[in-house]
Amino acid sequence: MKYSIIGRKVNLRDNFKERVYKKLGKFEKIFSEDAEAFVTVTLEKNRQTVEVMIRDNSMLYRAESTAMEMNDALDAVVDILGGQIRKNKTKLSKKLRPESVELFFAEDEGDSEEPDEEEYAVVRTKTFFVKPLSVEEAILQMNMLGHEFFMFRNASSNEINVVYRRKDGNYGLLEPES
Repeated sequence: MKYSIIGRKVNLRDNFKERVYKKLGKFEKIFSEDAEAFVTVTLEKNRQTVEVMIRDNSMLYRAESTAMEMNDALDAVVDILGGQIRKNKTKLSKKLRPESVELFFAEDEGDSEEPDEEEYAVVRTKTFFVKPLSVEEAILQMNMLGHEFFMFRNASSNEINVVYRRKDGNYGLLEPES
């Protein structure tokens, strides 16, 4: 696994980077050698936010946690990622190295209780006309509908995009990568 560790408004010490390698190293047996782990640490008002994103083939795993200490936030993020993998282990074993997922959970002395496997069921399908809009118009439309996200065709690129409301109250834009 390749690591990229970035500090925003904070200087990262070598012992924190070593801790990242150690904590995320336990996931290396699940992911391929081409997997990339992006770790971003941000300091805001005496709070440390650690975000970890692991990209492997077409799959993306992301977790974020905020705490007073960056080590505590890192521990929480690793627990969240482990929970995501544990919850979806049967589905992940089809896409990742199958034997590694089973070995990972056999070695994990954590929970002995097996979570119930849930099936994803589409309970409603909605079709609608996607008209060309600017990003600002799409945000306005989303707010008028009271939704958290809105899909539209970007008038400038003619691609399908999604605008969404972030937890901090700002907006995000999802664009397909060519």
